Amino acid sequence: MSKRVLVVMGSDSDFPVMESCFRMLQDLGLSYEAQVCSAHRTPDAAAELAKTARDNGFGVVIAAAGLAAHLPGVLAAYTILPVIGVPIRGGALNGQDALYAIVQMPAGIPVATVAIDGAANAAVLAAQILAGADEELAERLTKYKENLAAAVAARNERLQDKLKELR
Repeated sequence: MSKRVLVVMGSDSDFPVMESCFRMLQDLGLSYEAQVCSAHRTPDAAAELAKTARDNGFGVVIAAAGLAAHLPGVLAAYTILPVIGVPIRGGALNGQDALYAIVQMPAGIPVATVAIDGAANAAVLAAQILAGADEELAERLTKYKENLAAAVAARNERLQDKLKELR
């Protein structure tokens, strides 16, 4: 059985973006826990979450934050678990500030980073990290990737049919 995934959001207002992460984790059969915690308003709680995550059975942390987006980096500073940052779109820079804040980590405190609002990819990346030690999860990921390829093949067939109609 896979380790669980800890999902931490800077605010409950991040839920609409992170919903695709939760759905993908469920689709891949991964157990997760979600919390709202602020790097700035509750820094002690954020540190405690990160410090205890591994002992609490988590194998990966996904952290979503917008604007200054310090949450993923703060969590990464307090754990040896891989942390995946999800920059949330918003503010004057439309999420670019969050992206830069998450991706520009100092040496020794890495945070893997997905695209702005890339919550579903954060779940897939978490699964890929955990699949190294979980053969059943690896099989589910393989099937997921095969389904992606089949969907592209079906789209190509539809395109080819449309092109035939033009000739």
